[in-house]
Amino acid sequence: MNIKLLSEVCRVPGAPGYEQPIRAFLEKQVKPLVDEVKTDAMGNLIAIKKGAKRKKVMVAAHMDEIAFAVTHIEEDGYLRFTTLGGFDPKTLTAQRVIIHGKKDIIGVMGCKPIHIMTPEERNRVVKTTEYFIDTGLSKKEVEKYIEIGTPITRERELIEMGNNVNAKSLDNRVSVFIVLEALRKLKKKKVPYDIYAVFTVQEEVGLRGATAAASGINPDFGINLDVTLANDMPNIPPHEYCTKLGNGTAIKVLDGRTICDYRMVAYMKQIAKKHKIKTQLEVLTAGGTDTASIQRDSNGGSIAGGISIPCRYLHQVIEMVNKDDTQASIDLLAACLSNLDKYDWSFK
Repeated sequence: MNIKLLSEVCRVPGAPGYEQPIRAFLEKQVKPLVDEVKTDAMGNLIAIKKGAKRKKVMVAAHMDEIAFAVTHIEEDGYLRFTTLGGFDPKTLTAQRVIIHGKKDIIGVMGCKPIHIMTPEERNRVVKTTEYFIDTGLSKKEVEKYIEIGTPITRERELIEMGNNVNAKSLDNRVSVFIVLEALRKLKKKKVPYDIYAVFTVQEEVGLRGATAAASGINPDFGINLDVTLANDMPNIPPHEYCTKLGNGTAIKVLDGRTICDYRMVAYMKQIAKKHKIKTQLEVLTAGGTDTASIQRDSNGGSIAGGISIPCRYLHQVIEMVNKDDTQASIDLLAACLSNLDKYDWSFK
C-alpha cells in the first residue's frame, strides 16, 4: 500500500468551503489516470474515465475534513472559533491546530484549567464554545495574518500502528485515497460505463457538494465511499457494533439518511464473493453520507450504494483504519466498476 500517498492526502488541508489546497493536490494526482478533469461551480473535482456504453456511474468521496473557522480575536490575541462539521469536544483539550491565514500559524486549543474548575464543571464535558486557541501572539501580530472566517485544521501526522494507520482526516481522506488507487488499477482497462469520480466538497456540513454534483451529472448508478463507525472496543457490547476493524470493507445497507438500493447491495455482495474480497455489512443508525445525495438528487434518482471503511475514533482529533480493510475497499470498488453491465438491474 502506498502509505506515503495516503499520508500526503491526509496532511493537505481542506476545511469545508476551503478545499482549495486538497483540490489542487488531487487534480495533479488524478489527471494521469482519467480522460478528463474539471471543477464545477461548487468546487467539486470531477474526474471522468470514458466507458464503452453511454451510461454514467458517479463515484464519490468527500475531500473536506472536519475543521474550524475563526469567529473572534480577543484583546489578548486568543482566538474564538466555530466548528465546521461535528466534533467530539472532549478530545480537543491541549491539541495543536493550524490556522490557515496569510501564512500558516500553529495554535493550541485551551480551556479553563482543571485546578480551578468547580466540582460541577469537572463532572461534565467541556463544550466547544468554552475552548479558545492560543497562538502565543499578541492581537496586533495575530491580525497581520488572521481574520474572521480564517479556516483552521488539526495538526497531526500519519503513523502506522500494527496493521493500522492513525492520522487526522482519515474521514474521509482514506476514501479519497481508495478512489485514486482504484482508478490506478483501472487505468489501462476498459470499463463498461462512463465513470465520474467526484471528490466532493462540504459533506461535513450537510452533503452540499454531492447534491450539486449529482444534479449536474445525473448518474444512472452511484457508489459513495466514506468511513463508518468501528466501535469494536471495550465497554461496548457486540450487538451494538456497527463494524469491526480488520473484518473487511463494509457494504452499506442503510444509514440515517439512506436506504441503499437492495440491487446494489446484492451486486456488491456478489462481486465480493466472486473476487474473494473480505466484507462485512454496515447498518449505521445515525448519521449520513453523500450516498443520500447521489441516490436522490440525480434526475429520477440513481441505483446507489456505498462502500464504507471501518474507522475508530471518528470525529475526534485522530482516527484509525486498517490496511487490509483499505485494500479490500480498493479491490471491491475496482471490481464493481468493471462489471456493472453484467448484472440484471431489473426490479425483481
